[in-house]
Amino acid sequence: MWSPDEYLKQLYDSKDQMREHVLGPQHWRERKGEVRTKLMKALGSLPNGSVSLNPVLLERTEREDCIVERVAFATAEHLRIPAYVLIPKQLEARAPAVLAWHGHGYGSREIVGLQPDGTVDEGEPGIHQHFAVQLVRRGMIVIAPEIIGFGDRRLAADRVKDPKKASSCFALSSRLLLYGQTLAGLRVYEAMRALDYLLSRDEVDPGRIGSMGFSGGGMIAALSAALDDRIQAVVLSAFTSTFRGSLLAMNHCIDNYLPSVLEYADLPELIGLIWPRSLFIESGMEDTLFPESSVREALTVLERIYQEEDALERLQADLFPGKHEVSGRKSYDWLAQRLRA
Repeated sequence: MWSPDEYLKQLYDSKDQMREHVLGPQHWRERKGEVRTKLMKALGSLPNGSVSLNPVLLERTEREDCIVERVAFATAEHLRIPAYVLIPKQLEARAPAVLAWHGHGYGSREIVGLQPDGTVDEGEPGIHQHFAVQLVRRGMIVIAPEIIGFGDRRLAADRVKDPKKASSCFALSSRLLLYGQTLAGLRVYEAMRALDYLLSRDEVDPGRIGSMGFSGGGMIAALSAALDDRIQAVVLSAFTSTFRGSLLAMNHCIDNYLPSVLEYADLPELIGLIWPRSLFIESGMEDTLFPESSVREALTVLERIYQEEDALERLQADLFPGKHEVSGRKSYDWLAQRLRA
């Protein structure tokens, strides 16, 4: 009788009713702008984006089917980001390109087939499935930035810890809140700066840009595409859900929580800001972090958004037999086909 469970339930229900009142019954085309504005507010203040990228090439290696570059560029004053760029050997004059966002783990190396120390991973791929490698094999240039808070971009106090187990998410999130910023907002901002860098490369076709994110990287892929129309096709792996079914049902990393966002929109509506561009949802049916029932509930909302505007063929989904992991059994080829169309 003393637990606050019922309070939290009623809070969600009341905010759900408030969202209906604020958004009203109008079609998605009419209310999309307001939801986008509220998302930008929830993400908090962002750095000044006028800083020059000043990119540098750190290293360049050759693999059997691609060239791998490690580059670095500025995103804001006092912030530089390293990234791997995978380039197919058989390259078109100007090729489609994909932003690849890793989830919680040891960082960008985990999706480009490397161990934490940078050596080649000869073993079975983990839950990330080296998905950047899978994408470059399909003829797309892939950039895999190191998300702030992971791998080489952890706070100094965390760099001595095992990168597979220790991130800087909590420390960064809590400290940024004191300045009216959120870690999610900073990551989304850096995603758009990574796109600026990608488009500066001569071999990239600016009209064929995609994004793929896994788990926490799915949030970055979703929200950056929601705010940046330069991204034409998006794959979200192990992320799509409702807030009630996932973030409010269990403890997630603090970097997933956006202040006041539930007053205006649930997660499927935030993802729906990608409409009318192409969107692919994949999720494991045994994923306990983003349960199947919640994924299906979110898909129902997204289908309604896309169907309202005659764009349902641009929304695809694959609920595969698996856990919290990347599948790719349909999403890799779907993304390649969409960016070649």
